[in-house]
Amino acid sequence: MGFTTVAAYAPDGVTALGLGVVGELFGGFDFAVCGARPGPVRTDLGLRLPVEHGLERLASADLVLSLPGDAFRTTPPEAVLDAFRAAHERGAILAAHCVGVFGLAAAGLLEGRRATTHWRFAGELAARHPGVRITAAELYVDEGRVLTGAGAAAGIDLGLHLIRREHGPARANTIAREMVTPPHREGGQAQYVAAPVPADGDDERLAGVLGWARGHLDRRVSIDELAARALMSRRTFARRFKAATGGSPHAWLQAQRLDLAEELLVTTTLSIEEIARRTGYGSAALLRERFVDRRKVSPREYRRTWSA
Repeated sequence: MGFTTVAAYAPDGVTALGLGVVGELFGGFDFAVCGARPGPVRTDLGLRLPVEHGLERLASADLVLSLPGDAFRTTPPEAVLDAFRAAHERGAILAAHCVGVFGLAAAGLLEGRRATTHWRFAGELAARHPGVRITAAELYVDEGRVLTGAGAAAGIDLGLHLIRREHGPARANTIAREMVTPPHREGGQAQYVAAPVPADGDDERLAGVLGWARGHLDRRVSIDELAARALMSRRTFARRFKAATGGSPHAWLQAQRLDLAEELLVTTTLSIEEIARRTGYGSAALLRERFVDRRKVSPREYRRTWSA
């Protein structure tokens, strides 16, 4: 189960951030960066990146990544598009984030599918490829063997989601810890928030409350209690929480509980009842209901899949 070989296509003007993200995420796999042909590839910083592999590496990869580049308004060479199409036809997974999504769209692989990209370029993607169903507000969209993500750091969320989906939560969580990033954010979470949280003492209190809540997922915690710990009114707390996380305290707590449940299912032999207690659900039945809503399988099935 899961991919083992990963090929990342680097177009002219490939973003250094995009390269860094996929290198950190997939460097522990059989990973290679490819160009339209072997040789130097220019990055968006003006640096020349030596690339050892051409498109032949895409022909054998389990996972093919289309990296973002500053020349995304230029249609990729037909040989590149053919390589994307051939990879899809033989059953490989294809993924892209930010303007790397334009490459998959140019190959026709997003026609009739839901897809996202950086919110700044969603309108342009829709205009150039009207057959794509753009969901501009989402961090990433999983359409099975074709996945797309929003801009910049959303590439990390997309990659961790893919690793979690194909290799289980333990490996995804290990990589996330090494990158010092949250191990899981739902794809439907908003790409950006309208009003960033000011850098002041309230930020530190909010961060402290989030850390406290993660350490007390075994108990039911009310918004009023969280607000009191942050020394804020309920209304102010809810507003600042949404500005910082893009969602409500209830949704965030549920996501944290389910993340913990997934990890405990795979890394321990605790009973489902005990995991339900430790994650604040109180009963195995309630945990199962919430778990099926997220993963479409029961906790026991999830454990069998990833503990085998």
